[in-house]
Amino acid sequence: MYEPVSFPIAWDGTKVSEMFTPDFYLPEHALYIELTTMKQSLVTPKNRKLRMLREIYPDVNVRLLYRKDYQQLLTKAGYGALEVQHLPKEDIGSILISPVELETRVRALAKKISREYRGSSIVLVGVLKGVTFFLADLARQIKVPFVIDYLDLRRFAGAQPYERVRIARDIDYPIKGRHVLLVEDIINTGLTLDYVLSELRGRGPASIEVVTLLDRPGRRLVDVPVRYVGFQIPNDYVVGYGLDYRELYRNLPFICALKASVFELDAQASS
Repeated sequence: MYEPVSFPIAWDGTKVSEMFTPDFYLPEHALYIELTTMKQSLVTPKNRKLRMLREIYPDVNVRLLYRKDYQQLLTKAGYGALEVQHLPKEDIGSILISPVELETRVRALAKKISREYRGSSIVLVGVLKGVTFFLADLARQIKVPFVIDYLDLRRFAGAQPYERVRIARDIDYPIKGRHVLLVEDIINTGLTLDYVLSELRGRGPASIEVVTLLDRPGRRLVDVPVRYVGFQIPNDYVVGYGLDYRELYRNLPFICALKASVFELDAQASS
């Protein structure tokens, strides 16, 4: 999580009269990023501040990104040339987790997993479909040997909680005697996770732990062990970075809240 840093760039006597606060910081590059989606002809004041910052703090590495630079970064990251104005703005609420925050946190999780499983190999088991982006990015950063497999679950109404979920597609790789890391996109009540853990424990793994991108502990109905957590989030319906609503929004490079009016209208239409 980026804690904004403000640099004094002008003074009135002994008092600071102007500050400059970059939008992002990339610690792995020691680089501050200032992002603008305005036309280049309208960013003169911002360029002036950057010049002043560089003159006063020559050791600070800072870069201004225009819209075209931002789109190129998205493309390199595999998200395509996503234009903000092409998003269904009436559907999207606030952005909760930015692309930079996602990248930084996933790298930190992978580093911790690699450290704690040093000297071992692991089986990464992803729970489809929302976990796809998270699992791919996480796996690229893990430094210990691993194999990847997937579970797909079928959810339906049932008389009892444990009758509401079943395994529709099972893993192919045998996990007996292996260290298993179950990879989830989001944990809410814990009922589904508890069912999956029970199924996998019955197959005799050497150990089984859980890593989740998102967690809502306030919704928990079952106490389930979650060793690695990316972010705790509020009760908003969230989409992006693999998470969907009716198969839409998965390709958004950030995680944002979906406005309640979207699914309220759908509920009214289907009633």
